[in-house]
Amino acid sequence: MNVAAQTARLISLVRANEPFMCWLRSVRTLGLASWCIGAGAVRNLAWDALTGRDAPSVLADVDVAFFDAADISAERDADLQRALQALMPSVPWEVTNQAGVHQWFEAAFGRAVEPLRSLEDAIATWPEFVTCIGVTLTDSDEVQVIAPYGRRTLNDLFSMTVRHNPVRATVANYQARVATKKYADRWPDVHIVPAQC
Repeated sequence: MNVAAQTARLISLVRANEPFMCWLRSVRTLGLASWCIGAGAVRNLAWDALTGRDAPSVLADVDVAFFDAADISAERDADLQRALQALMPSVPWEVTNQAGVHQWFEAAFGRAVEPLRSLEDAIATWPEFVTCIGVTLTDSDEVQVIAPYGRRTLNDLFSMTVRHNPVRATVANYQARVATKKYADRWPDVHIVPAQC
């Protein structure tokens, strides 16, 4: 399946999932110029559909990523998260301005990183290729997919493959995430590729 067909398939899954569409509509009300819901929320949506689950998998959080270099304060992220919580209190929102990640990355992961340049640049750094994907909703209700690695990400998504993205995540980070996420316990058909040292 080519990238266009895979993208169309993902958009169809998103449109058919009313909770996900409600999340997108809620985030859109924030008026952010560059944003998406990404990572695990997209992965779980696709994998639940691929495995025919009736009930959605539990999400630790719904990752809202946005990019705004004009205000990278933690207070702004917190304000936006509170606004979403007020709209949909039962959703475990996590809002992060990707333009400010370099400020806290070293404290969280043990090494300094350069500032990111865009939302797409940020998505391309996420720890597994299968999670390097975001979905946004335009003012005209068009669902758009942001997948910086294109075919690689979409192939991994639809083949249920977890593969290390070495751009920012170390092998140790990746191994810890695989152990914590328990992918194989949650989706027995998943294929986990060992990280290359």
